[in-house]
Amino acid sequence: MMRRREVLTLLGGAAAWPLSAWAQQQAMPVVGFLNPASPDGMGDRLRGFRRGLKESDYVEGENLAVEYRWADNEVERVPALAADLVRRRVAVIVATGALAASAATTATTVIPIVFLAAEDPVRLGLVASLARPGGNRTGINLVSGELVAKRLEFIREMLPTAKRVAIFVNPTNPTNMESTLRDAEPAARAMGLQMRVLNASTSSDINAAFASLAQEPADAIFVSVDVFLNSRRVQLANLASRHAIPTTFPFRDCAEAGGLMSYGSDVADAFRQVGTYAGRILKGAKPADLPVMQAAKFELVINLQTARMLGLTVPPTLLTAADQVIE
Repeated sequence: MMRRREVLTLLGGAAAWPLSAWAQQQAMPVVGFLNPASPDGMGDRLRGFRRGLKESDYVEGENLAVEYRWADNEVERVPALAADLVRRRVAVIVATGALAASAATTATTVIPIVFLAAEDPVRLGLVASLARPGGNRTGINLVSGELVAKRLEFIREMLPTAKRVAIFVNPTNPTNMESTLRDAEPAARAMGLQMRVLNASTSSDINAAFASLAQEPADAIFVSVDVFLNSRRVQLANLASRHAIPTTFPFRDCAEAGGLMSYGSDVADAFRQVGTYAGRILKGAKPADLPVMQAAKFELVINLQTARMLGLTVPPTLLTAADQVIE
């Protein structure tokens, strides 16, 4: 039982807090943000998310609160974190990544969900259709998972004599893994590339996978679309450089971290679109009435410094096609 002195202290604190500020806090809507990884290296994406909210007249800390739930790459925690946001009765759940989107979908059929997914959200079972999502969900489709063949083409153009490609996948993200391998196998076969699959769901797994390449070398590494693998982009880029293996990634921040090249959607802009949709829902729009948006902008980024270090001459056709060349 609370003592009388404690009650008076609490009342005194409440009295000292301006009534207008208290009322504003009470009226402030709360957005739940769910991500299987950690906030490390997420600065650009979070800035994009907040920019999207601002486009809908919401500013975090002023007229909106955001409850962040990070699984720190422990994917088994994602369902519990989603359930926690439901108990918190947030106004909207922003679920970034297929794992987060599926967990949020399981946790609630009432609270609006705005997802960000690399895979086809219809195939994932998140929505009935892109034009008419139905239910309590809508979001942004990066379509990065559908660019596998194109990324392999860029490897072939960069390394015309390559024979063996190692593909990094995360077995704890089976949806992305299966989709990547389903698209990669026929594309690699058509290009005459032998494909070797390397599983990695921890930092130690990544180290072990590179150690195995000493016994079974690869001419190139292909890193699949995955929240965990993207969070380890610095480790992957550093090890690829140390082992002198050209590596392609799905997102620009990986090339900026030292990877040879990346090709995929503009993820920071996709996070902005997520923020915009969350803001529109806070203003009264229904998820079922907001069509799933697909990324329309794709970026080829080439790290020329890494190419020089690997002793590679980047073909002029690739340099011309690149949206950014990192000198």
